[in-house]
Amino acid sequence: MEQRAVAFWERHAAGYDEASAFIERRWMSRARTWVTERTVGEVLEVCIGTGANLPLYSETVRLTGLDWSGGMLAETRAKAEALGRVVALHQGDAAELPFRDNTFDSVICTFGLCCVPRHERAITEMVRVLRPGGRLLLADHVPSTRMPIRLAQRAIESVSGRLVGEHFTRRPAALLPGHGMTIIDSRRESAGIFEVVHATR
Repeated sequence: MEQRAVAFWERHAAGYDEASAFIERRWMSRARTWVTERTVGEVLEVCIGTGANLPLYSETVRLTGLDWSGGMLAETRAKAEALGRVVALHQGDAAELPFRDNTFDSVICTFGLCCVPRHERAITEMVRVLRPGGRLLLADHVPSTRMPIRLAQRAIESVSGRLVGEHFTRRPAALLPGHGMTIIDSRRESAGIFEVVHATR
């Protein structure tokens, strides 16, 4: 499944921003802003994708990004150069982060855990590389608070989960207390299909 998913994102990396432009403007951009504006210090963005968050970060933070798709990282690199933004980019698995314990002040993942096969392990890894008192900031697809939409999400996931490993009914926030994290703030948006979370270690 992981190889199939990586191959999918490699194929779609170059056209991803254009294909997702409407949903980004209409729904996802607000969630991205909510989490990025809470980052401080040394920041790791897990599943950085095409770098959609790059324009949103404060100039005071120092960015490191990781993604398993080389094609996605190429898009991020081009975006960073156009913005004049320095970002240390790494290709790797969110469930096996190549960083030492207690490295980052903030770890952020936006609309990425839904595509990580070992998402619980990825959360463990994100907590591991956070410094004590550090901030974990998440935005992701979650089961809607409205039953008709939730049923539609399950139907979509029955296909997307099997084909490319993309899930719409996980809820990362529910796993955080079990990883020693304290949720400072969270909210649901867009009929509850998106959840943003600020937690601390």
